[in-house]
Amino acid sequence: MTGERRATVRVTHRFSQSAERVFDAWLDPAKTAKFLFATATGQMVRTEIDARVGGRFVFVDRRDGEDIEHVGKYLEIDWPRRLVFSFAVPKFSAEFTRVTIEIAPSGGGCELTLIHEGVLPDYASSTQGGWKMIFEGLAAALA
Repeated sequence: MTGERRATVRVTHRFSQSAERVFDAWLDPAKTAKFLFATATGQMVRTEIDARVGGRFVFVDRRDGEDIEHVGKYLEIDWPRRLVFSFAVPKFSAEFTRVTIEIAPSGGGCELTLIHEGVLPDYASSTQGGWKMIFEGLAAALA
């Protein structure tokens, strides 16, 4: 990253499903294709996950005829509590940010907290909104 000041985005969401089920969805290509970086008007055309520390992922969502690639590498996988990965959208920036997902059992379900570090300040609000949309999609995929 450049010397430019960066923001940290934090989003929390409560799920009625177990921590194990929510965690597993983040590493299951069939489920992630339904919610992770997918848009309502786009079409997920590629989903590749190498679910191991050091493994990489690629998601390609076709939006208005243009393929938008989302890439990263798994840095930490501590099932079913913590998932950490690098993340970039090369069309917009070659720089990688860091995403940490922490999942804790809560009642009959779980609470997921996502911390996205290294976000450009101008994109902090839209990044937060994007993650909220992804969590809504995850909840629908698990229902």
